[in-house]
Amino acid sequence: MAGTKIIVRNNGSLRVEGDFEICDMAGKPFGLGGRTSLSLCRCGHSQNKPFCDSTHKKINFQSEVSARDLPPPEPKPIS
Repeated sequence: MAGTKIIVRNNGSLRVEGDFEICDMAGKPFGLGGRTSLSLCRCGHSQNKPFCDSTHKKINFQSEVSARDLPPPEPKPIS
């Protein structure tokens, strides 16, 4: 798969760009109509979840995020 970029927009959506697939919990892919970019809801109020419909603007969703380093993942227990 070619590169995929996800941009966390301040006070808004998650913008996904590149080569990607979005699937439901059963693993069935959404038909994206050939799109190579789209926005996913982050506020939880979209009427078109998981996709953004700009409701975040109407409800004054506030969340500003800056890039940071995450700590290493916890080791998985050995079964």
